[in-house]
Amino acid sequence: MAASIITEVAGEFFQQPQLILTALLFLLMALYLIKSQNPPTTGRLPPRPPSLPILGNLHQLGELPHRSLRDLANKHGPVMHLMMGRIPTLVVSSPELAEEVLKTHDVVFAHRPPLVATRRFSYGGVGIAFTPYDEQWRKVRKISTSEIFSNMRVQSFRPIREEEVGILVKTIARAAALGSAVNLTETSLCYFNNVTCRQVFGRRSSAEGECGRSKFHDQLIEALTLLGGFCAGDFFPSMEWLNRFNGVQGRLDKTFFEIDSFLEEEIEKHRAAGAAAAANDFISTLLRLQNDPSVGFPITKGRIKAILVDAFFGGTDTSAATVEWGMTELMRHPAAMRKAQEEVRRAVGEKNRVEESDLHQLHYLKLVIKETLRLHPPIPLLLPRESVEECKIGGYHVPARTRVIVNAWAVAVDASYWGEDAEGFRPERFEGSGVQYKGQDFQLLPFGSGRRICPGIALGTAAVELAFANLLRCFDWEPLEEGKKGEDMDVEESFGLVVTRKTPLLLRAKPVPAS
Repeated sequence: MAASIITEVAGEFFQQPQLILTALLFLLMALYLIKSQNPPTTGRLPPRPPSLPILGNLHQLGELPHRSLRDLANKHGPVMHLMMGRIPTLVVSSPELAEEVLKTHDVVFAHRPPLVATRRFSYGGVGIAFTPYDEQWRKVRKISTSEIFSNMRVQSFRPIREEEVGILVKTIARAAALGSAVNLTETSLCYFNNVTCRQVFGRRSSAEGECGRSKFHDQLIEALTLLGGFCAGDFFPSMEWLNRFNGVQGRLDKTFFEIDSFLEEEIEKHRAAGAAAAANDFISTLLRLQNDPSVGFPITKGRIKAILVDAFFGGTDTSAATVEWGMTELMRHPAAMRKAQEEVRRAVGEKNRVEESDLHQLHYLKLVIKETLRLHPPIPLLLPRESVEECKIGGYHVPARTRVIVNAWAVAVDASYWGEDAEGFRPERFEGSGVQYKGQDFQLLPFGSGRRICPGIALGTAAVELAFANLLRCFDWEPLEEGKKGEDMDVEESFGLVVTRKTPLLLRAKPVPAS
């Protein structure tokens, strides 16, 4: 009976040439991919966990890749050679090896791999964050550092930050007066979105005096989701066409069109109004540079848009995640919360709010932020790099065109450096320590290091410190659920390009009047 069924099915199969051709093509592709899993090499590669045909090690990433890769590193060592589909990938998970990649061989690994979503949102690779390393990138980076992210520019935006934090405080106070829950995830996003909009466009995204989120920011969140999601072409370059069938390409096209249309309108508004010499926002600055022959390279409209997109990616969700995680950890550690609040309230005295001129007194708050960035780096897997030539890392051979991932989270919870409580929240660990997060100390790399370090660290830190300080000065905080202790608050993560809480941070706020 079974034999007759098999014979019948086989007969029908061989009578359909299209099925035969499809099966043969699939078989040939599978054989090609399996063969390419082990490219020839002339040196000893780093340890490699067991892998599957075609997929390589992709199946081992799990829902939280930074944690899965750390677990693999615990078994196979701090430097691993993985096959992500067809892409040879080096993963480093220790401070010493991170230094080799980001400092010793910085030039070798300064290149960015041409990923599908990053190509699109960087306008073909003409911005800062996702652009290949070349002479054009060096010029763009230099101009951005001197004209957009300079210390002088950071200070010039101080009134914006102080006005926006005032709106943030009033928004929370209104919710508290009504007995409503405060969605600190949402209000933090609104604050940073409005700060960034005023820096970039010269105007708020919300109505005057309101703390709301714009449609443009929703589009940026979708873009971040796409940047941090799975894209077949990034791991199987010859199969990028699959993106048209699984919905990824459609989402990319739609999101890019909406972001591009919005930026086009904003740029043309600025151009029509005239880029006045006194205007301080990013668009006005870039339009002035566009007409400056001393710049020495073309600042096209596409390049302006790419830089603006980078500014939003780096200045909104990453900063909001730091405040969200910091408040989560303080809720879970009441002693640290009390200590931080007492310091802030003592420093400002009778003032209703914290001003930037007060921040230099807030020593413990800076430790809290540093510990938050250690445990919860906004981008735990630093943006991928690619080797332009072969070299050695940890004594192992790294071929040219190897994709490189620095697991900044694994580095920051390395027990051999941080001790047995490496995954615990203890701001005091930084007391008397010279470790900073600005790229020189490789055990703490929330913003990367070397040529590719985030250029907007000072701009982001200023907004984060001011928001954090005012949340602690102006309110006492309780869990939303009656009778629930802050120590029991969950810390489940949602992975993406930026790692956030899996659920919004909902709290009750009690306003604290000036003493």
